[in-house]
Amino acid sequence: MSHSELVVLLLPSILSLLLVFILMQRKQARFNLPPGNMGWPFLGETIGYLKPYSATSIGEFMEQHISRYGKIYKSNLFGEPTIVSADAGLNRFILQSEGRLFECSYPRSIGGILGKWSMLVLVGDMHRNMRSISLNFLSHARLRSHLLKEVEKQTLLVLSSWKENCTFSAQDEAKKFTFNLMAKHMMSLDPGKPETEQLKKEYVTFMKGVVSAPLNFPGTPYRKALKSRSIILKFIEQKMEERIARLKEGVEDLEEDDLLGWVLKHSNLSTEQILDLILSLLFAGHETSSVSIALAIYFLQACPGAIQQLKEEHIEISRAKKQSGEMEINWDDYKKMEFTQCVISETLRLGNVVRFLHRKAVRDVRYKGYDIPCGWKVLPVISAVHLDSTVFDQPQQFNPWRWQQHNNARGSSTCSSAAAASSNHFMPFGGGPRLCAGSELAKLEMAVFIHHLVLNFHWELVGADQAFAFPFVDFPKGLPIRVKHHTVI
Repeated sequence: MSHSELVVLLLPSILSLLLVFILMQRKQARFNLPPGNMGWPFLGETIGYLKPYSATSIGEFMEQHISRYGKIYKSNLFGEPTIVSADAGLNRFILQSEGRLFECSYPRSIGGILGKWSMLVLVGDMHRNMRSISLNFLSHARLRSHLLKEVEKQTLLVLSSWKENCTFSAQDEAKKFTFNLMAKHMMSLDPGKPETEQLKKEYVTFMKGVVSAPLNFPGTPYRKALKSRSIILKFIEQKMEERIARLKEGVEDLEEDDLLGWVLKHSNLSTEQILDLILSLLFAGHETSSVSIALAIYFLQACPGAIQQLKEEHIEISRAKKQSGEMEINWDDYKKMEFTQCVISETLRLGNVVRFLHRKAVRDVRYKGYDIPCGWKVLPVISAVHLDSTVFDQPQQFNPWRWQQHNNARGSSTCSSAAAASSNHFMPFGGGPRLCAGSELAKLEMAVFIHHLVLNFHWELVGADQAFAFPFVDFPKGLPIRVKHHTVI
């Protein structure tokens, strides 16, 4: 093909792109949009926005744009015109207006790999239905009666494998813990069994595709992830068919307390909906919790004062249990972990496992004199508020004591998760109608893990490593640590 023929073939496409860009610019002129830069047509500023940066910062892109345009600005991200918000008030307004003015709107590639029935991408009545099922399964009553015991069991299973003076990846160990826990919660799979290990292997491949560019070509992580997704769904479907067959035979199902048994008995979901629900909850429950635990290990290592106060809190709990002749943690013990909740809140604030959310305006919205046109994407950047010096004092500092609530009558202080969550600007689990259904389970996992960690181990980092946002938060080297056993009671 000659050069002139190639130009003739490409010219209509180029002209079409320019026409769309011009029409977009004219449409924008009708609105009082926030300042900003739309970048190149379609590509926009996405590459700069997704450039890796330290997880305890908002990144160079956000810093430069906020400095130049303010906390609310326009851009072109993920192929669509977008309003980016680092404004605490607007972020809260967006999340509280879910279903009325805004709705969830993730890139199509996310739905392609997690499934069209994933809670992450569903909107409206179907999302409310799926979320209701998840909330019932993860209710406070079930956390107390079923899940707490399993959380402690899986914690001890992982920690018991840690060898004296050995170096290993804290992030991998956290992932092992949360995967084993979720596999048990979802389908009653036991850790270490061949089928569980095979599922874990496929899940690792699946996750690499979730966090990669959505390039569906042979050999790409995304293509491999789609293949692993198919294998995982077949595995779940096989388990579901076995469970249904036992129910039809009238066999008492001892596994009905897992999610699979729960949805089969307490919902009218289709097979496809059940498969996507379990896969999406496995993804949500495993990834965010494991990274949060790794972040806690990382932050605490550099804060000996916090470790000491944690030890004092958990020694007191442990001594009381010994005196009563009990061994396992119960709900009353968990509620006594007040400073632990401060550490959890501060870890989530500074580490920002969920950095931003994807929303779309479903009607024209006006906020602080700016217009947000119907159909535009909106990105409430949660991390920008958590790291805003006008919202949190010295936001770059790991300071769990900032969450303490003083009780003047007794001269003491407490720091419960409820007190932390009462802040209008603290939103590690999102907010509004889409508040994370597993938020209480995530905090329970972290608290129990920290309890046994500080009572039984001293740890130190081996080599330099820190969390980066890719935009998913990850430790590039896996957070290598070396541990020593110790007994504090």
